[in-house]
Amino acid sequence: MRVRIRGIYATALTAACLDAGHTVVQASEPIRERFDATFPDDPADVTVETTADRQGVGLSGDPDAVASLRERCVDIGDDALDWDETVPAGAVFDGRVSGTTGGGAVLDLGEDREAYLPFDAADGYVETGDTIRVQIREPAPPWLDGRATATTALRTPGVGALAALEEGDALVAATPDGTAEHELVQTTEMLNVDVPDAWAVRWGRAADGASFAALREALEAAVERTDDMERAIDEAGDVDAPQAVYRPLRTAWVWFGRDARFALDDRRRAATATMPGHHRTKAATPAASRAVDFAEAVGVDAEEFPFDAVSAAFGPREGDTLAIEHGKPSGRLITLGSGTVTNCEPSTGKVTLEREMHPGGTYDALGTEREAGDIATTRVQEGREWYMTRYEGADGTTKGTYVNVSTPVELFPDAIRYVDLQVDVVKHPDGTVDVVDEDELEADVEAGDVPRALADRALDVADRLADGLSE
Repeated sequence: MRVRIRGIYATALTAACLDAGHTVVQASEPIRERFDATFPDDPADVTVETTADRQGVGLSGDPDAVASLRERCVDIGDDALDWDETVPAGAVFDGRVSGTTGGGAVLDLGEDREAYLPFDAADGYVETGDTIRVQIREPAPPWLDGRATATTALRTPGVGALAALEEGDALVAATPDGTAEHELVQTTEMLNVDVPDAWAVRWGRAADGASFAALREALEAAVERTDDMERAIDEAGDVDAPQAVYRPLRTAWVWFGRDARFALDDRRRAATATMPGHHRTKAATPAASRAVDFAEAVGVDAEEFPFDAVSAAFGPREGDTLAIEHGKPSGRLITLGSGTVTNCEPSTGKVTLEREMHPGGTYDALGTEREAGDIATTRVQEGREWYMTRYEGADGTTKGTYVNVSTPVELFPDAIRYVDLQVDVVKHPDGTVDVVDEDELEADVEAGDVPRALADRALDVADRLADGLSE
């Protein structure tokens, strides 16, 4: 398998791929310096890109290659969770415009799939009710509040970022430096590959310096895929109803929890200097990411994750506002509101925040009424597999305690982040304690959203919490 890797997890995942006997291609200069290995500029079977929020990675490419590499990523830690993408990179869909926003249109692609078409990526005027044939440029992770981005301009899915064909008249539509004088213009003619009419070659940056054989392989593969795409489009006929037209690639997502990030640290440390909490800190904020690079460059020596130093520099701090980002096993992310940090203990990684609750309804599993003036006090500790929220009325009356069991909690500068593992522990105002929602956790295990080992950990944590709250 040939793998192209980019982003903050690149060194650790390069080590994992090399250990598995895979070939890492189109490696960045730092990766070439850190490993005693050969890194050809060949086309890739699968690409691995860190997600925009740095929480995980997206894998796109040959379906079998994606499945194999995805399994290896998940094996890094119990709290590495994965999901299939129903709107994969490079796929062609017929969609119906279900609505428009200020900058684009929302497309119904059928079977509960959606995409976003920016107006400047559309060929002509777009309005609600139109049916349009589009291609997916950028899939969106399930935990981000967004849709895959589409365009009406067709391009064959790139083969490891070396070459693609796009609709156009010129022989070479794009070169790495954007000029027609680039040597790849002449090289394209020398490759002697028959490019279909009305299609132009787009060379990626990795093509600059790649071998003649690699360029030919990439271009031949792009031509073959273009032929496949054109046949699929011809078979689909005119755009009528939302449907999938062509899906040659597979896209999958892997979210790394705190334990997985520390396991990735161990992988990276075998190749280069790596401070404890390297990936945990980089995932928090771009500013923290740059600070990690600096600390490792000057040789900062730390035996454990320096949460106190990270918190002091970037947060959270007392008085800050933190969102509670409640990940679900399905991959969705729900924000449970925001609270004010009323106490912060950097030395222990403990934070207390308060939220004033909106009236209406009852508190989940507790049954007590949610009234105006109610206060929720949440206590969280970095790395702990649960957190506790106590609800009180405006007059100080106890309305119950709710304990979420989750993947190890991470305290980022602006949010508490974890994936909820469904099972919870509640303590009612009369002192009785219940473990709830075990059936929902088991359903997620059966659906493949939660690994059995992680579910067993959650159930064990819930039992211990119930015993402690009952005392």
